[in-house]
Amino acid sequence: MKTGIAHLPLHSGKAPPWLFERMKKLAREIVRVMLYEFDSVELMQRLSDPFWFQALGCVLGFDWHSSGLTTTVCGALKEGIKGMEHELGFFIGGGKGRVSRRTPDEIMSFGKHLRVAPEPLVYASRMSAKVDSAAVQDGYQLYHHVFFFNCEGQWAVVQQGMNDANGYARRYHWLGTGPVDFVCEPHQAVCCESRGETLNLVAREGDKNRAVCAQLAAEQPETVVGEVKKLETLDLPARHQVLKDEINPDSLSRILLKTYEVHPQNFEALLGIRGVGAKTLRALSLLAELIYGAPPSFRDPARFSYAHGGKDGHPYPVNREAYDSSINFLQEVVNHAKIGEYEKQRSFKRLAIFCGEI
Repeated sequence: MKTGIAHLPLHSGKAPPWLFERMKKLAREIVRVMLYEFDSVELMQRLSDPFWFQALGCVLGFDWHSSGLTTTVCGALKEGIKGMEHELGFFIGGGKGRVSRRTPDEIMSFGKHLRVAPEPLVYASRMSAKVDSAAVQDGYQLYHHVFFFNCEGQWAVVQQGMNDANGYARRYHWLGTGPVDFVCEPHQAVCCESRGETLNLVAREGDKNRAVCAQLAAEQPETVVGEVKKLETLDLPARHQVLKDEINPDSLSRILLKTYEVHPQNFEALLGIRGVGAKTLRALSLLAELIYGAPPSFRDPARFSYAHGGKDGHPYPVNREAYDSSINFLQEVVNHAKIGEYEKQRSFKRLAIFCGEI
């Protein structure tokens, strides 16, 4: 399931080398302590919590409110355990930009150390990215994708998109330690600063729209294109994000020919087809509404300011018990880490500052 979304201001630049080296060392020790005291499932559950992830970044020494925290923390975790993955039974693939596109190859390279086939993990990586880039059209373009997994095939994802228009980044958390429905209400908790116009094709209330989209994709292209041509004389819904030039019969015919050949049985199968992206899904969702009366959802899945509540009590009061539990847990992990006393005290101080700002 998707466990959370966080909004962060976009900041340029990167962590200085001396800081990143320290972050790698501390990140490695935190991972080792958590795997020794608990297990990889507990670690992934913590990483999938937007608030705990943010606190971890603060402990490691990065400005907690910056978009760079996501990429730097994930990078420190990945580099920190590099060469130790088989010993730990915990693996990390992906990264920022072009590195993210190598995630499938990295997963497959660790396949010999797994107790399960790596292909389902590759599928989970690809589908989680596809959902947040094409099925949840919130204006944030993905540029960072990191995939965490263990020997048993359980996984978690931390990925991030940017919106140049509002100057914010949005972080998405996924957790795959149990059954995952990629296309129906994958959020458990959502953390952000604002909401915006969103075509949400994974909302529960859009189930009929998803079903019709898959039905249209499996029909003869000529049939669907014929319906599109009829729509050229109609007024399209003002609230819909699709423009008439996005359902151009010629371009739509080409992609529908590909989907017809695959003949998707459901929306997840449709979403998984290579070449089916945001534009195609927007067009199909519009047709599903206009032809079959099955409207999509426009509910932004990002709902809360923080994972444990807003600092000013909005949209709901801070859950102090859960909040304190997360902080205390992280303090214990740092206390057991094999690092110098000076570095521990610096970590505790940064965490205390973080607590005061929430």
